[in-house]
Amino acid sequence: MIEIGKLIRGKHLTDLDRQVLQYIIDHFDSVLKMGVRKIAHENYTSPATVIRLSKKIGYSGFIDMYYNLLPQVEEVITQQKGTIEDFPEISPKDLLNYNSKHDIERFVQGVLCLSQTFIFIYATGFSGIAAEYLYKKILVLGKKAIFATGMDSVGVFENNLEDIGALVVISKSGETNQVIDRLKVAKKHGIFIVSFTKETKNTVAKLSDLNFKIIDNNKLDDRNMLPNLFFPRLLMAFELIIKAYLERKQ
Repeated sequence: MIEIGKLIRGKHLTDLDRQVLQYIIDHFDSVLKMGVRKIAHENYTSPATVIRLSKKIGYSGFIDMYYNLLPQVEEVITQQKGTIEDFPEISPKDLLNYNSKHDIERFVQGVLCLSQTFIFIYATGFSGIAAEYLYKKILVLGKKAIFATGMDSVGVFENNLEDIGALVVISKSGETNQVIDRLKVAKKHGIFIVSFTKETKNTVAKLSDLNFKIIDNNKLDDRNMLPNLFFPRLLMAFELIIKAYLERKQ
């Protein structure tokens, strides 16, 4: 079964909505042929419920929802079946598909060249592990930095706002509520915001002054159980940025 957590995050769905969406995902190979009426019948509800569900998660109707979810669902199903023969390779070129050398220079200038203020690094879950790596890389460069995760008090961030020159966040989904909350506060205080997220549109990227788009091979894998090169690519992005900074110093 495919987890629907990524699809419904931030959406106000009823228990029935969740049931219907899970049914659609679990029977994705047949629901298009079944149609809205049959799906509603199988879930003891009305066709209107299915249509409203589609609109609640951002689509114009059932057909629109189906075809937008199709590539993501097929990708996860393929991985769960163990067919990973074409496991993607990493190359620095991947990182410039969505970003440019100019973006790297903006990070160097807006974050690593700070001298009097702190770089605040924030992430939760698996992203927190990568964020700690970046934090330690920045420390050994002699930069002032603060690192916090979802386990830390919000006071760690809010009580240091006057001394923060840049906020760097990592959110694979781009929809992590704790990250979004800190971005909104940072924007009000005029703090330069940099984010690392998946490559598709998301809230964190929209709120950021600079967003690095990292390819996410399994966008619906909420638990990070399947093979994925998002985090290896993310670490490579860090190393490219550090390389650019050191070259600039020389």
